[in-house]
Amino acid sequence: MDKEAIRQSDPIRYAQEIIGRDPFSTLLGIQVEEVREEYARASLTIRDDYCNAEARSHGGVLFSLADQTFSVACHTRGHVTFALELKINYFEAARAGDVITAVAAPLDIRKRVSLWNIELTNQDKRKVALAQALAYHMI
Repeated sequence: MDKEAIRQSDPIRYAQEIIGRDPFSTLLGIQVEEVREEYARASLTIRDDYCNAEARSHGGVLFSLADQTFSVACHTRGHVTFALELKINYFEAARAGDVITAVAAPLDIRKRVSLWNIELTNQDKRKVALAQALAYHMI
């Protein structure tokens, strides 16, 4: 079965297996843990080579985790979806060995656009970052 057929017949499977395993996310080691309609949870273990000169996770790594989790959640609705904007606020440093979990859920869904909240926490359930993303739905 091709990607389009999977997207149309089983959007949850499409989000988890096709979007959730994109090449860049796979390269980073992002693990999609749970997917259901309008929801996704994914995690990433911070490696030494993800850190900056101050031994803290580079912001781009956390941004990528937020972006991937958002993308998976958006695609559970059966539409091809593109990010229009993603903004992130960082609250606490992540270090090598930390396991960061991202959870994406909608704040508002309209016909062509939706607004999503993506919360990133560490293994101690401490909030590391909070992102909001705006998606465009191809209908």
